[in-house]
Amino acid sequence: MRTWEPLTAVCLGTFMLLLDVTIVIVALPDMARALDASLSDLQWVVDGYALALAALLLGAGATADILGRRRVHVAGTVLFATASLLCGLAHGPDALVAARALQGVGAAAMLATTLPLLGAVYQGRQRSAALGVWGAVSGAAAAVGPVLGGLLAEGPGWRWIFWVNLPVSVVAVWLTLKAVPESRGPRGMRVDWAGTVTFAVFAGGTAYAVVRAGTDGWTAPATLTSFALAALALACFVPAERRAAHPLLDLSLLRRPAFVGVMVGAFAFNGVAFGVTPYLSIWMQTLLGMSPVRGGLTLLPMTMAAMVTAVVVGKRLHGVPARLTVGGGLLLIAAGCFCQAVLDAGSDWTALVPGFVLVGVGTGFVAPTVAGAALAAVEPARAGMAGGAVNTVRQLGYALGVAVFGTVVTSRMTGTLGHDASHTLAGGGAGALRGSFPEHLLRSAFASGLDAALVTAGCAGVVAAVLVLVLVRPPRAAAAGVTAPAGPALREASGDRAGGGAAARP
Repeated sequence: MRTWEPLTAVCLGTFMLLLDVTIVIVALPDMARALDASLSDLQWVVDGYALALAALLLGAGATADILGRRRVHVAGTVLFATASLLCGLAHGPDALVAARALQGVGAAAMLATTLPLLGAVYQGRQRSAALGVWGAVSGAAAAVGPVLGGLLAEGPGWRWIFWVNLPVSVVAVWLTLKAVPESRGPRGMRVDWAGTVTFAVFAGGTAYAVVRAGTDGWTAPATLTSFALAALALACFVPAERRAAHPLLDLSLLRRPAFVGVMVGAFAFNGVAFGVTPYLSIWMQTLLGMSPVRGGLTLLPMTMAAMVTAVVVGKRLHGVPARLTVGGGLLLIAAGCFCQAVLDAGSDWTALVPGFVLVGVGTGFVAPTVAGAALAAVEPARAGMAGGAVNTVRQLGYALGVAVFGTVVTSRMTGTLGHDASHTLAGGGAGALRGSFPEHLLRSAFASGLDAALVTAGCAGVVAAVLVLVLVRPPRAAAAGVTAPAGPALREASGDRAGGGAAARP
């Protein structure tokens, strides 16, 4: 490879932004105690980051094409580092959530420019090798996140899960400015500001409404108002995209069953596979008394199964139709969710291991192939848009999954413990319940809430899998015996707007 410096610079940024999706999970109970945060506050600590990342990813890619990809990448890294500092300095849940959202803005600028920067530096076999390393780093971030988060939370404290980003950001910025050349998109492009703003309002309003429904009810004024605002934003997004000269998403793609099927699969993938994980972590630490490190280690069966399966899929199943790998993977993930939904008052974490392994195996099937499936559903000229769309819906699926399953957990606990539980959850999270209810009743209620959320996730996974299997069909050329592997399309698309690759989980 010509030089490792550009690849190192890009991979450092990718590692940080993907690490921060999962690293906070095992530290949530410590954050709740330190900041007197409610369960809905903890939902937003996770969702604020994922939503900002999802809502701004396509817009950041378009902006980078105009202003310069390296410039936007560096600005995003600086913003990410600044927000990380603010996260560690936060003395209340509102400040932490706001800083996490700011982190997501920086992460969107970084992720949107990652693959285009690599595509501008490396060509041919070097590009293939660079993308392989980038994919391995992405997977490592997902695996390391919970364990590193546990070590930092149990050692110097939860604030260091954010402060550890600062020295890494300095090195990443220095290497990027030193080794990565500037690149831009085609001349004459414009940022679709109307689409960016309306999509962000739609995503944020929907997530906020679902979270509010968990504490206030589905018919509460705040919940209904948020849903109405989200619907209005969606109604404005559609005509804005139809009129835009350079839309974030060409709506004509939604007339293609294969593209719609892949988007449904990508959306469900992150939400179903990982949306319940934050609440499992809270359950293990708050009610089972596990340390943050041990809580992070319990997730290793899932991450290791995912990594091993992804390697096997890449080597042995090349050429297998994406509808089978994505649809079959979602069925495995759904089965894993159902296997985890066996918790009761006497359960411990070992009851989750079989389900974790199944989810990990399913993830190993879906994660390496879903981006290639999106690219195969469109012509090469729209590969960048398709790649950006699949990354966007994956992050949006995770954010909404966390919101929906948190609402299911809260609603089931309230139904078991009574209405007083909803006020206790809103005021102090799951930990505050321990002083208000008998231990056995509390363990039973939390387990019931988790079971309901896991069954909901499993059902969503089955529906998504069926839609993928029905909608995603091979192109006519492939059906006639001409097979176009996803790999070359992915390599070609890596220089396009918004990136065509598949970020690792979530």
